[in-house]
Amino acid sequence: MGERAVSVPAASISPVQQMLASGTGALLTSVFVTPLDVVKIRLQAQQAPFHQTLPCKPASWSGVTRPSKWKCFLYCNGLMDHIYICQNRTSFTSWYKTPMHFSGTLDAFVKITRYEGLRSLWSGLPPTLVMAVPATIIYFTCYDQLRDFLRYGLGFQGSHIPLVAGGLARLGAVTVISPLELVRTKMQSRRLSYSELRVCIRSAVAQDGLLSLWRGWGPTVLRDVPFSALYWFNYELVKMQLCEQSGMSQANFSISFTSGAISGAIAAILTLPFDVVKTRRQIQLGEMDSQGVSFKKTTSTWHIMKEIWAELGYRGLFAGFMPRVIKVAPACAVMISTYEFGKAFFQKMNVDRERLTS
Repeated sequence: MGERAVSVPAASISPVQQMLASGTGALLTSVFVTPLDVVKIRLQAQQAPFHQTLPCKPASWSGVTRPSKWKCFLYCNGLMDHIYICQNRTSFTSWYKTPMHFSGTLDAFVKITRYEGLRSLWSGLPPTLVMAVPATIIYFTCYDQLRDFLRYGLGFQGSHIPLVAGGLARLGAVTVISPLELVRTKMQSRRLSYSELRVCIRSAVAQDGLLSLWRGWGPTVLRDVPFSALYWFNYELVKMQLCEQSGMSQANFSISFTSGAISGAIAAILTLPFDVVKTRRQIQLGEMDSQGVSFKKTTSTWHIMKEIWAELGYRGLFAGFMPRVIKVAPACAVMISTYEFGKAFFQKMNVDRERLTS
């Protein structure tokens, strides 16, 4: 697999320090990206209000013909996509249905800030951070640990190392967090107490098996694992080239920011079809759960992709091209530059501590 590395990285930092750096980056990314998604959701709700009762209409993916008072939408805090379920008249997420007309994105920012307060731009954020921040910490810490293990533990070198480490790290994070996101959706849609939730989960496991807790895991993996593999492969490559052009041995904040934005945009474009399928699948599962429909009636990921292709052609699989790039590129840039800055801070702190003790 290439040449063998003979030394360990200088001024290495501990896993705890990596976790602190990634956790800080996750919080800053959420603070930066969430207002963009809140405004997007409010503009969408203005065109087709989520809280209005849906007409009685058969769903092609389940065959259900009952009228539904539920509607699902995706909420993104820059780290993860979360399902929010809206109910007619009452809902945990009342912020999305505040009556107000917006003429565009900038107008929405101004009016929300003026009439609802600045905090409204971060509506719905705290509950999602309970899972998004730990997921990000697991993901980034595992990536660094896997990359260093492959390079310095096993002695492998080559540009494929970030690709492998990135894919495996994301696979682990998705597998750990997927059941927790399912639990959060159930609690919101059915307004269950913790004791009722425990009974509900036991019943679901008894009826559909233990793997039912990972419902929706497949579409998420199909999008996130290739995205992460491509992201880290391009990030390390672009960062190395920018460092060489700048004559620097280590990337500074601007190099990390630029590399993150470029690699995030590339990965977002290449994995867009999987994002379209994952979004549709996630919303389907959320609405079926809220209506009490059996999950056994859901269609497969590949079947959904074929449906989209048959209905809309290849353009359907690349729907939302610009919104995804505009959202993903800045989020990746903020996250990785903050993370790298945090690691550099701890590296310097460790070096200074070693000098004082020696």
